[in-house]
Amino acid sequence: MPMRPVFTHRVLAATVLVVGIAGCGGGSHPAASPSHPARAARTTHQPTRYPPGAVTMADARHCPVTIGHMLTTPWREGLFGWGSAAGNGRLWVGGLWPHGIIVMTPDFINPDGTMGMKFGWWRSTSGYLTITGRRLDAPAPPATGNASPGAYGLTGFNASGVTFPTEGCWQVTGRVGAVTFTFVTFVIRARR
Repeated sequence: MPMRPVFTHRVLAATVLVVGIAGCGGGSHPAASPSHPARAARTTHQPTRYPPGAVTMADARHCPVTIGHMLTTPWREGLFGWGSAAGNGRLWVGGLWPHGIIVMTPDFINPDGTMGMKFGWWRSTSGYLTITGRRLDAPAPPATGNASPGAYGLTGFNASGVTFPTEGCWQVTGRVGAVTFTFVTFVIRARR
């Protein structure tokens, strides 16, 4: 019985696809050199998109998260999240999530796919708070912080929001003048 032409074209197309994929992955390429500019371009290409959902809860065990503790300081009730806070005596952050893992539900996911979370800070040193963040476990754009400079005076409580562009293991640093405090948290979208 002869093969149908449609079936033959599909088999041929699938074969070409498999051979093409096999030729693109995993093999070693000669090192880039000035005499091979195409190879140099191939080895220095950086992705510009960071796919969502690239991490799982199993990845959290590799993230050196900061675990918050209940504060006993006299000003503790002035800090949002004082029941799970960490600091260095001059700068504190409150509202750290249990086990250092932030589970982002749909309420915390922005239309562009970034994820936002609020943190309270306490400044025992004078100055305006700035916040930066970087992903530790993979390339990603930086996290951005909004601390509303000037809205909370120079000392004491300061609300903030941090926007994470991707899931993963994130290092977040608050700075007031020369004083810094850094915490690490694992960010993941809630799975159904």
